[in-house]
Amino acid sequence: MQKGNIIPGRHFRDELEKEGLNLQDAVRLLRTGNIFHEPEPNTKTGDWKYRVEGTEVDGKWLAIVFCFKTEDTAFLITAFSVEARGKRP
Repeated sequence: MQKGNIIPGRHFRDELEKEGLNLQDAVRLLRTGNIFHEPEPNTKTGDWKYRVEGTEVDGKWLAIVFCFKTEDTAFLITAFSVEARGKRP
């Protein structure tokens, strides 16, 4: 996501705050993280959900789930610590 729009959803913003992070931290992770799994369909919206994982500034492993609303617009759905969810990459 080099150019384009990023729309942080309310749930995403709430979860990011719970993790003690801000939008700048999330954008950094989106630029430097990796997608390890195939996208999954969102049964509610029909959009394809992608999960980017990587380390945030303090070294915590974080995942951000997003979907594309248009070719150059990403909607950020949620963010969570992978260890907190009991999942490893």
